[in-house]
Amino acid sequence: VQLQASGGGMVQAGGSLRLSCAASGRPFDDYAAAWFRQAPGKEREFVAAINWYGDKTYYEDSVKDRFTISRQKRGNTLYLQMNRLNPADTAVYFCAARTQWTYDATVPDKYPYWGQGTLVTVSS
Repeated sequence: VQLQASGGGMVQAGGSLRLSCAASGRPFDDYAAAWFRQAPGKEREFVAAINWYGDKTYYEDSVKDRFTISRQKRGNTLYLQMNRLNPADTAVYFCAARTQWTYDATVPDKYPYWGQGTLVTVSS
């Protein structure tokens, strides 16, 4: 599966953005998916994950209640709705996919498929 992330941009603190990740190749329903982010000088970190059917999600604590991961039903797009953004959310955001839905969904190395990243910049 090939992934293409989009929707990044510059926003003021308190604002919102919605990221999209378009999948092509194999049916996207075969994959669990996730969003990760990487700030300058930092390691890539987990943001949120969703299972194949979209009925199970998991979030990193700092984004819980602000971000929502979702996916099209029987479609090929993954989303990340980001609300109440703050400067600490500034990073390149990546979508990722894998066939399993297991306890290690937060580990980047467990995902074989990645999009190219989209930059989110939050100004104070």
